[in-house]
Amino acid sequence: MKCFLKVKDVDISTGDSKVVLINHNDAKFLDIHPMDRISIDYKNRSTTAIANIAESEKTIPKGSIGLFEEVLSALKAKNNAHVCVHLTSKPKSIQAIKKKIDGKELSYEETLQLVDDIVKDNLSTIELTSYVTANYTLGMSMKETLDLTKAMIATGNILKHKSKIVADLHSIGGVPGNRTTLIATPIVVAAGILMPKTSSRAITSPAGTADTMEVFCPVNISLSELKKVLKKVGGFILWGGSINLAPADEKIIRIESPLSIDPLGQMLASILAKKKSVGATHLLTEIPYGRDTKIKNPKEAKKLKRDFEYLCGKLGIKVSVWITRSEEPIGNGIGPVLEAIDCLKVMQNHPDAPKDLMEKSIDMAGLVFDLIGKTKKGEGRKIAEEILKSGQAYKAFVRMVKAQGGPTPDIKKLKPAKYTFDFKSNKAGRIKDIDNKAISKIARMAGAPLDKSTGLFIYKHIGDVVKKGDVLFTIYASSEDKLNYAKEVSKEFESYVI
Repeated sequence: MKCFLKVKDVDISTGDSKVVLINHNDAKFLDIHPMDRISIDYKNRSTTAIANIAESEKTIPKGSIGLFEEVLSALKAKNNAHVCVHLTSKPKSIQAIKKKIDGKELSYEETLQLVDDIVKDNLSTIELTSYVTANYTLGMSMKETLDLTKAMIATGNILKHKSKIVADLHSIGGVPGNRTTLIATPIVVAAGILMPKTSSRAITSPAGTADTMEVFCPVNISLSELKKVLKKVGGFILWGGSINLAPADEKIIRIESPLSIDPLGQMLASILAKKKSVGATHLLTEIPYGRDTKIKNPKEAKKLKRDFEYLCGKLGIKVSVWITRSEEPIGNGIGPVLEAIDCLKVMQNHPDAPKDLMEKSIDMAGLVFDLIGKTKKGEGRKIAEEILKSGQAYKAFVRMVKAQGGPTPDIKKLKPAKYTFDFKSNKAGRIKDIDNKAISKIARMAGAPLDKSTGLFIYKHIGDVVKKGDVLFTIYASSEDKLNYAKEVSKEFESYVI
């Protein structure tokens, strides 16, 4: 049964899912119940949404339908326009989700249908969460991971290049402050290598690469502008969700983020779908392992290395996997603005630039040079160091920032949040361990990454000798409440072992 209803713009956004409100009398007439799917047609456009029932005439009068922002945008409908509404069936991919929950392997056709429904917002938050949770608890086979990667690629844009070598790099994350991408990418670009770098926002950390790059310039430019930037500069650092490259990935990340989970199979598919979509021919992947990182020991790291090599082989990407031991944060700043300051100090060769961040960034760029054949194996690091120390990398970074619509980077204008708390050592001794998870938790409670000016600045690292009362780190927050939350967490966890 179909019915024409008048649009009421409710001025509410879900942030993702498509939702509508229907008066209880109209819902009864159409046999629509809460959480039913309905199809809404307007002119030559159509979309599917989840129905909620309004019991009050004041909320939604009879004969009207309340459209959330996502539905209005999909239909391009105006307030008081008339739309055609009718019940519709559940997406076919619901059966695939049930199959996955039952512990059975999905076929490529099932995965493609599922990813297509994710991209088109045909699944409710509950349904998509069920799929993500099933992958987290039950795991994914290599075939499922490869199928998910291919499906993510097939349902988004793909960049094509004339160059035979398109370089990319990625760290699987889990280490606070590990912003090597912002330094290694301009080193590679300065050497004349094409490097279109897409990055994600934070899932479980106080900042993702895209969050920190956004301190300097927009990271969500259009596809047409992206191509101009690439042609003009030779590289960029953008948020992958802005240019429809493997678009299902960002929708899955929105589910993972509040749960603070990152299922291994989905992580692999997420990384490699974006690399293939951006046109990468060569990929350097860092796998950090340690007690408080995603990967706990060398055995797990080697297994993941084999997974990357297998999947990249199937996708036609030449890969080099670099396994590193990471027992503490990299650099001093934890949080977008504080990490941005670290990166600028390294690229501008400041005397107090964090040495560990500088050395690791040089290592990564050098390994990229070795991988693409610019240098003989083991010689790339020397070239990378020369490019950084000469200022060429900083100049390339400035070109990238300005091409993406930002001003010339000015370290004096990068101001951390105004409310601060110094966390001090309660005894003298040598720092034996730093808890990465605790550091991340404190920074997130302070407001990072959503509030870019917040986070931590670390003064002491593993091996340093401290006296009682020495400041180990400073918390930065934008309000007293946020500062108090972070202080409580800092007292709850043993972030430093002395």
